[in-house]
Amino acid sequence: MGEKTILIVDDEMDMRLYLSTLLESHGYRPLTRRDGEDGMASLRADRPDLIILDIMMPGDGGVKMYSRLKGDKAFANIPVIMLSAVAEASFRHFLTMLNAQKRHSVPAPTAYMEKPVDHDRLIQIVRATIG
Repeated sequence: MGEKTILIVDDEMDMRLYLSTLLESHGYRPLTRRDGEDGMASLRADRPDLIILDIMMPGDGGVKMYSRLKGDKAFANIPVIMLSAVAEASFRHFLTMLNAQKRHSVPAPTAYMEKPVDHDRLIQIVRATIG
C-alpha cells in the first residue's frame, strides 16, 4: 500500500518543519508548500491523501485554496485538517458567510485545530482519517 502522502500548506517555515518531522516520525510522507498557489500545484502533481492547511497566509490564503479545492471534483474528496491561530467559531462563522454568497456551498473541513498544535490530537485525527 505504501506510505500515505500528506500535503502541509503553511507560510511559517518552523510550522512546516515541525509538522513534517512529526508526520514522518509516524510513518507518513509529508510534502510542504508555503502558500495556496504552490499548494494547488502540488495537489495536481502529488495527489496527496490528506491536506493540512493553515488559514492565515499571505497571498493566496488557506481559505481561498480550501474553497478552490472543495469546488474541484478532482480534489473535493481529499480530507483537509485546518490549522489556525483563528478560533474555530470565527472560522465557522466565516464559512457560513462565504456559503451565503455562493451557489455551491463549501463543506466544513474534516477537522479544525487551533494553534499551538496538540501533536497527539493531530496524529489521532490523521490516523482516524487516512489510517
